[in-house]
Amino acid sequence: MELRGVQATADPFAADEALAAQPIGYWSGALHKAVVNHLRDAMAGIDVTQPQWWTLTRVDQGAGLTRDEVTAQLADVADTPHDVPRAVDQLLARGWVSADEAGRLSLTGAGRDGQARIKELVTGMRGQVHEGVSDEEYVAALRVMRRMIGNITAR
Repeated sequence: MELRGVQATADPFAADEALAAQPIGYWSGALHKAVVNHLRDAMAGIDVTQPQWWTLTRVDQGAGLTRDEVTAQLADVADTPHDVPRAVDQLLARGWVSADEAGRLSLTGAGRDGQARIKELVTGMRGQVHEGVSDEEYVAALRVMRRMIGNITAR
């Protein structure tokens, strides 16, 4: 039964046969909130934040990026314009990132160790989140979401 054009009120307990009428905004938002909260709670247990993780990764891949360049590159994923500059400051104070005279950032040895611990945590969590979901199902879900984004932004 195709329910295209029919819109139901968000119901986290909807039966499978009623899911086609459920609002994507609710479900994508609920998933985002659940995953981000779970990740941030786990990261707090090792005294890091998600913006610090993004920053470490970007600095490591960036070959001498400045604070402004890292901030600009992470603007789309940060919750506020202050998250990444704050993370840079925290990582500098912690000694995980250093800045040269020109303000180019690089990871220190301690930063690489921290990044490795966070990567291990995130990799384990990814396995937990993806449990019971095949790679094919995951790719199909992402393709659908990407198509929906395109449907909205193409106009």
